[in-house]
This record gives sequence, C-alpha cells and structure tokens, in this order.
Amino acid sequence: MLAIIKLKFFFEKYGFQVSSRLADKLGMRVTNVRLFFIYISFVTVGLGFGVYLTLAFWIRLKDLIRSKRTSVFDL
Repeated sequence: MLAIIKLKFFFEKYGFQVSSRLADKLGMRVTNVRLFFIYISFVTVGLGFGVYLTLAFWIRLKDLIRSKRTSVFDL
C-alpha cells in the first residue's frame, strides 16, 4: 500500500505539472496551455475522421466512374 502512495505522489509531483512548467518556461498563462492541449486533441481526432471520410468518398467515386462488368457480353 505504501508503494501505491509513493507512486501517486511521484505522478502528482512530476507528471501533473507538465502544463504549469511549460507555461512558466514559455511565459504564458497555464489556462492557455491547457486549452491548447485540448484543442490539439480535438484536431487530431477530427483529422483522422476527415481522412477516413475522404478515402471512403474517393473509393465510392471510383466505383461509380468505373462500372463493373460481370461478363464479356456486357460490352
């Protein structure tokens, strides 16, 4: 149980103050740095979804332009 408390203390001391340390080094407010991280996370999720939709549209468009022939007599 003591090891878990030490691990929690370690993460609270060194892990959770990333945005405040970064804000101090850059000379910014902490809230602006946190908002930047939130916006970037939404952009990365949206970017992946946008690429997926673009590729799906591209494949669908390719199938519409190039018709599939089932036999030789469809010429």
